[in-house]
Amino acid sequence: MYSFIYRTLIIVLMTMMPAGSRLLAQSVGTSLMDSVEIGIITCSPHDEVYSHYGHTALRCHDLRTDEDVVFNYGIFNYAKPHFVLRFILGHTDYELGVAPTKAFCRYYARWGSEVTEHVLALTPEEKINLIAALRDNFQPQNRVYRYNFFYDNCATRPRDMVERNIMGKVEYEPRPDYEPSFRQMIRQMTEQYPWATFGNDILLGLTADLKTTQREQHFLPANLRSDLERAMVNRGGKRQPLVSQTRQLVPPGEQVSEPGFPLRPLVCALLLLALSAVVFIYEQAKHTTARWFDVVLMTMTGLAGTVLFVMLFSEHPTTSTNLQVLLLNPLPFLFVWKVARGKKTQWFNIQLALTILFFIGGLWQSYAEGMYVLALCLLLRDLRHYHDK
Repeated sequence: MYSFIYRTLIIVLMTMMPAGSRLLAQSVGTSLMDSVEIGIITCSPHDEVYSHYGHTALRCHDLRTDEDVVFNYGIFNYAKPHFVLRFILGHTDYELGVAPTKAFCRYYARWGSEVTEHVLALTPEEKINLIAALRDNFQPQNRVYRYNFFYDNCATRPRDMVERNIMGKVEYEPRPDYEPSFRQMIRQMTEQYPWATFGNDILLGLTADLKTTQREQHFLPANLRSDLERAMVNRGGKRQPLVSQTRQLVPPGEQVSEPGFPLRPLVCALLLLALSAVVFIYEQAKHTTARWFDVVLMTMTGLAGTVLFVMLFSEHPTTSTNLQVLLLNPLPFLFVWKVARGKKTQWFNIQLALTILFFIGGLWQSYAEGMYVLALCLLLRDLRHYHDK
């Protein structure tokens, strides 16, 4: 995944490429393919939020002419109108870009990311097919695609392009004891970034907790890289390794992480619970009701719930069944005016029922950090209003 600034750089570099570029030409002879190497590049994660999961690209290198380019399916335009809304709804468009390999590697070297290449053991005909497919995919009318983080992203696209253009079948060594969920894999990649993990966990629903197949695990570049090292190509019963050579294009460097928000989501939730307890004790002592506190909680959960409610209709396949919507939903906005004016309302009975269902739903879905504590805050408010009856 790339920022808009890097996308602009790629476009500039693309315009500087020779018009007679042989790798992007209309036809390439079979006899010239011996000098061409095609590899899958894997970049390790770095501190930017769009690179917490790493990156994958395809490299085409002509050793005879020294033409060396990277085909990159991770280009997106953050400045595009309504980008955030389109991303939430699953309408994000990415595109294929082409850039010199040296410029590509320099970018990751500046971030301290390691860049490795698995050179593919392809026949001349397979190289021709793959280059022709990439050339066709790079045409303006073909280069844009509908991005899907789990099933069609910058790692799965290069893998699929290679598999479709091999005159045989790529076979990956099974890993039967490794069946993590999408959520588990994402948490592993963002364990140093608790708020990024929190954001992912809030948006991901029940299906993100299901076991994944080996092929589904390739959405993470590191998993694809691991499987490439043991992959075989079966050409009519003759099996041979898919990778002929592994190279380190950029050694791992020093990564400097910018400090994020100092408090973890769980700590923030515990502070909110402590405030709820203080307010509850004050109300009991003074025989009053802190309507302002209810209004604040209802507004917070209603705003967050609006986002989750919209995500239920998103094209993202793992957000449509999110049990956290039982706790965070837009319903408070239907009752907040009555609560603010001190009128009787059924909201706290409704919230009590939804919160109980939320706890039951935790048997199947893994919730974001601090969500159980937030549920206790809401239960405390429900208890307070039940006591007033």
